[in-house]
Amino acid sequence: MAALGAGVAGFSLLPSVGFAATSTVAATAGVAAADPDKDLTIIGPKEGYSPQIGTLVSMMGFMRWQVLGSVKGMTTEQLDFLLDDKANRIGAMLNHLAATDALYHEHVFKGVEWGKWDSGVQQKWGVAMALGDPARQAIKGNNLDYYLTMLTETRESTLAELRKRDDKWLMTVDQQWPWGPTNNYCKLFHVCEHEGNHNGQIKLVKGRIPGIKAGE
Repeated sequence: MAALGAGVAGFSLLPSVGFAATSTVAATAGVAAADPDKDLTIIGPKEGYSPQIGTLVSMMGFMRWQVLGSVKGMTTEQLDFLLDDKANRIGAMLNHLAATDALYHEHVFKGVEWGKWDSGVQQKWGVAMALGDPARQAIKGNNLDYYLTMLTETRESTLAELRKRDDKWLMTVDQQWPWGPTNNYCKLFHVCEHEGNHNGQIKLVKGRIPGIKAGE
């Protein structure tokens, strides 16, 4: 499914019509607490965060809003739809996004080496993070609220830690990261752009679900 992120031609790049930036949506998206309705579509510093961290938070919030727009109103049956035997269910991808937030939390805030999670963390998030056949077998039968709660809780944990930190911390470089020297800003921005990648996949799979029209 990784290659499917680019194959979303024909789908709108704008949020779904009628998917307003309500306080509930903004809270799930993980944007700043102050006037979330107003701030959701403003990229830049946010109250309660240092300037660069606030800018990152605004990008993460906007990208989360896009994902929520893609899955708004989906039923359990639709979330469990399997395009083929190599695809990921939409529900599993939402679980995967929560796992990504949770595991980067372990790494960037707690200093746990990537992949060296304690047994409880691995048991909770390992299957969702890896996706593939284990996730196809295990992650299904859940309604949308189940995944939205998971996404909200993991994002709120991330935001709580970001409120404690400053831009100097954000710019700190990890010289040992697998793809080369990488600062905390890049690692957490990857959490954001990772959602963009899977949002494209979600839209593609959604467009193949019987009864759902492309772009709906």
